[in-house]
Amino acid sequence: MGNLLAKTLMKKKKPLPIDTISRLSIQPSDFPQGGGFATGTIDLGGLEVCQLSSFNKIWATREGGPDNLGATFYEPSGMPDGFFVLGHYSQCNNKSLFGWVLGGKPGATDPSSLVRPSDYSLVWTSESQKIKQDNNGYIWLPMAPDGYKAVGYVVTSSPEKPSPDKIRCVRSDFTEILEFDRWIWGLKNEIDPNGLNVYGSRPKDRGVQAMGVSTGSFLVQGGSANVSIPYCLKNTKNNLFAMPNLSQIKALIEAYSPIIYFHPDEKYLPSTVNWFFKNGALLYQKGLETSPSTIELDGSNLPQGGSDDGSYWLDLPIDDSAKERVKKGDLANANAYFHIKPMFGATFTDMAIWIFYPFNGPARAKVEFLTISLGKIGEHVGDWEHLTLRVSNYDGSLKCVYFSEHSGGTLLDASQIEFQNGNKPVAYASLNGHAFYPKPGLVLQGNGRNGIRNDTAKGKAVMDTGIGAVVIAVDHLSTVEPPWVNYSRKWGPKLSYEVAKEIEKVKKVLPGKLKEVFERIISGVPNEVLGEEGPSGPKMKNSWTGDEKY
Repeated sequence: MGNLLAKTLMKKKKPLPIDTISRLSIQPSDFPQGGGFATGTIDLGGLEVCQLSSFNKIWATREGGPDNLGATFYEPSGMPDGFFVLGHYSQCNNKSLFGWVLGGKPGATDPSSLVRPSDYSLVWTSESQKIKQDNNGYIWLPMAPDGYKAVGYVVTSSPEKPSPDKIRCVRSDFTEILEFDRWIWGLKNEIDPNGLNVYGSRPKDRGVQAMGVSTGSFLVQGGSANVSIPYCLKNTKNNLFAMPNLSQIKALIEAYSPIIYFHPDEKYLPSTVNWFFKNGALLYQKGLETSPSTIELDGSNLPQGGSDDGSYWLDLPIDDSAKERVKKGDLANANAYFHIKPMFGATFTDMAIWIFYPFNGPARAKVEFLTISLGKIGEHVGDWEHLTLRVSNYDGSLKCVYFSEHSGGTLLDASQIEFQNGNKPVAYASLNGHAFYPKPGLVLQGNGRNGIRNDTAKGKAVMDTGIGAVVIAVDHLSTVEPPWVNYSRKWGPKLSYEVAKEIEKVKKVLPGKLKEVFERIISGVPNEVLGEEGPSGPKMKNSWTGDEKY
């Protein structure tokens, strides 16, 4: 009897991460009331939309996709009165269920913004697929009447066409072009002309001025019909009514401001910009290098606007002892700088959190079994790094966190990151280079087991970005930016050493075969990591007006 019970238990399916629902503890009622922020719905100019995070499971597969764990497909549930489904949801099984899709409701003055589909086209079925799955799955494309577009698919576990009442199509003027986002599921190694890959979706044009609205739905590539949905929603009202006001921004900072841990061996810590200026930072001008200027505490004597033409740059104090002291920063009094901007047609708020370091330390490399110092390579003055919180304007919930990592970064769902003190995301700054990562450990920039080291660990040095937070810019409100924000030149001097010579110094101490490995590492590393030029300030980054790069 005991053996039979053991065998029965072994046959049971092992729970997957998606079987756990992830929710943050913050509630919409926790935010100050006022305006259109966190009211549950947003008016796109005649089409009202809401964000739905409750789902009924329709179909799942247990292989393919990230970590070969499969994916699950859902229909939204708990639809408010008068709202209709615009598309179904899909998520890979290797993380907790943490997603959303939009529901739509015709505006009171625009009842024609939504219509039923005229028919459905079967995009793909799992009937002939030899995969681990729960029953069979069917993905349908709604066929929109003239003048309308489908912005989502319908998924069923039956071969019968869905009812026309299952979903609504959107009038064309409420739509924008979208593109594929992160991979959700597929059988990449399958040689099958009818094979399918499933992706997330996002508006193709993204940034503070872009009006494309993310629906939360998925996209498919392949399938027997070989069709995909090229449209998301659009905020035709072109307004910022759903963006948070100043008191709500303050509440968001208090709720979600990240906590940053620095490596136990970190020597080069953050400071405020004002401290950097006060403690001897200098402004240099091309042609007048022998007579640099001191800088006002607020940066008011820095050249404003223009472009990075190489005419000006900042540097550390000339005095050696002052220089070494400033390099180490002033963590005890350091502030995080917040830039608040609209995203996805002002249905989301991006909170970019900028951290300033007076100095970026030297890089280290892992070359097979050795960890080697790269001398001066990687060193530069005036390091800027950032994290970005992506907050839903529908209910004020934190949906994603972006971790900047040198020339790119990583965008993770809030369900995938570590939290502390309630809903405060935790980030780890890499040793010397200060790139942000969501968990401690070693990340290599390179190929395989060799590359530039990014070491992170939970040291005693820690920064709560909400303490003394400084809001430097709010794109949708009239705020005064500190003068240093509009300084468009470099925050560090041009290269003061030759990278090639530093590389040769390292190669000389390496055994023969390791020299080749080291050369391959260096050839694949961005110039930003090598420290070949001083960094620009936050407002000069593409992400200031655009989306994050990931």
